[in-house]
Amino acid sequence: MDNSSQINTKALNNCITQTDVPGYPEPYRGKVRDVYPLDDDKLAIVASDRISAFDHIMKKAIPYKGQILNSLAAFAFEKVDDLVATHVVDVPHPNVTIAKKCEPIPIEVVIRACLTGHAARVYNSGKRTLCGVVLPDGMVENQRFKEPILTPATKAEEGHDEDISEKEILDQGIVQEDIWKEVRKKAFQVFKRGQQIANKQGLILVDTKYEFGLHNGEVTLIDEVHTADSSRYFYMDGYKERLEKGEPQKQLSKEFLREWLMDHDFQGKEGQKLPDLPDEFRIKVYNRYTELFEKLTGKTFEPTPIDMNSFNNELRDIFNQY
Repeated sequence: MDNSSQINTKALNNCITQTDVPGYPEPYRGKVRDVYPLDDDKLAIVASDRISAFDHIMKKAIPYKGQILNSLAAFAFEKVDDLVATHVVDVPHPNVTIAKKCEPIPIEVVIRACLTGHAARVYNSGKRTLCGVVLPDGMVENQRFKEPILTPATKAEEGHDEDISEKEILDQGIVQEDIWKEVRKKAFQVFKRGQQIANKQGLILVDTKYEFGLHNGEVTLIDEVHTADSSRYFYMDGYKERLEKGEPQKQLSKEFLREWLMDHDFQGKEGQKLPDLPDEFRIKVYNRYTELFEKLTGKTFEPTPIDMNSFNNELRDIFNQY
């Protein structure tokens, strides 16, 4: 079935852009999630349909993106919960995750299997060190590293995250050494599992970012895992041929949104005007997210219709159960 047939004018005009749940305090609003405290140990995380790129939230949202994102993250968390503690308590609705309240570790843990994206831009500028990792000479864009590399970044409250080396993390006391060793070990284990799942479905997990926190002192995987917002995937079919020819890789990620924005003269720089996403492009984005969900999970994505007139009350009833 053509997934775009599920997207009509009502869905395009009925996206979840913001939630305000009666009886609950104003949530913390991230780029795509609204987070509500439930008690001393639990949070309700609502995945909205907002979409961001270049640290800007687009003016128009993507139908059912929150459901796809939340459902794929739930699938991925379940696939790695034998390797690492996760923050997931329950997923009572396609847009909602009930999670353990954790103390966030203020580092984005980025693992890369290929010389792609930011790593390629650094490499092509002539540098051969990224976050303290020495990169070999003679590589071409999108080529696999001999082994995946860890390239951390500091988590910025506003603006861009900044590259940081593991040595700097420890020297600056940002994370205790024993905790960092655990984070490092778990991140590589989770990435390897993600690669295995992707490979079985004809995809290559190219790079991803993880976030970790501490729950009762235990290193815990939080935020999201192996979604289109946090990860980049290439199609395995034709990868080698495209690499040898120096052609761009066919991919499932948010990169195509960034490319569309760049084609419309926007890279998040001062003075640039954020363009509106046309409806036909919003449907394309929906289809990309849906394709990744269906490829990785092996399931068909079936949207749960949302009525924004009653959704906040529906959320209140869900939250009250916890």
